[in-house]
Amino acid sequence: MNGIKYAVFTDKSIRLLGKNQYTSNVESGSTRTEIKHWVERFFSVKVIAMNSHRLPRKGRRWDLLWDIQCITDV
Repeated sequence: MNGIKYAVFTDKSIRLLGKNQYTSNVESGSTRTEIKHWVERFFSVKVIAMNSHRLPRKGRRWDLLWDIQCITDV
């Protein structure tokens, strides 16, 4: 799992776990195809849909993180 940095645990993301939807931060240079491949291999699931966006910059922060949400079919 080179590209996925860590899982995000907020009130909303914990609620989405019940619907087989996972939220995590990944490396900034990752593509949607790479992220999908990592999730399918690591969790042994089929990714149905995926949403991603770049987090806004905060001051002089140089490394942008991607926040992803994967919807899986177990």
